[in-house]
Amino acid sequence: QVQLVESGGGLVQAGGSLRVSCTASGRAFSMYVMGWFRQAPGKEREFVAAIRWRSGSTYYADSVKGRFTISRDKDKNTVYLQMNSLKPQDTAVYYCAAAPRDIGDYYFTSFYDYWGQGTQVTVSS
Repeated sequence: QVQLVESGGGLVQAGGSLRVSCTASGRAFSMYVMGWFRQAPGKEREFVAAIRWRSGSTYYADSVKGRFTISRDKDKNTVYLQMNSLKPQDTAVYYCAAAPRDIGDYYFTSFYDYWGQGTQVTVSS
């Protein structure tokens, strides 16, 4: 089992920055891909970014490319999502996810076995 705990959400003005974190515990060493998803009220959960734990390769949704950066700290079993130039449409609950596999479609929620509880990010206009 793997437990994921997010932190760092909050309220920020448009154009501002925020960093959310996700710390994994349990069998965290068995994870191959970590991802961030978000879900706004009345909408489906959508892919934001992913990182391959060993290589550090990163992937982004077009809507956040150039503004968000995903990174990881292997020693702390923590993945970060640095969000810059935030827009009101970035407002959502942000979820961390972990997958014990390296092959598949990382932008689908079904690729991931473990999920955090989510952290609210609100961007005011």
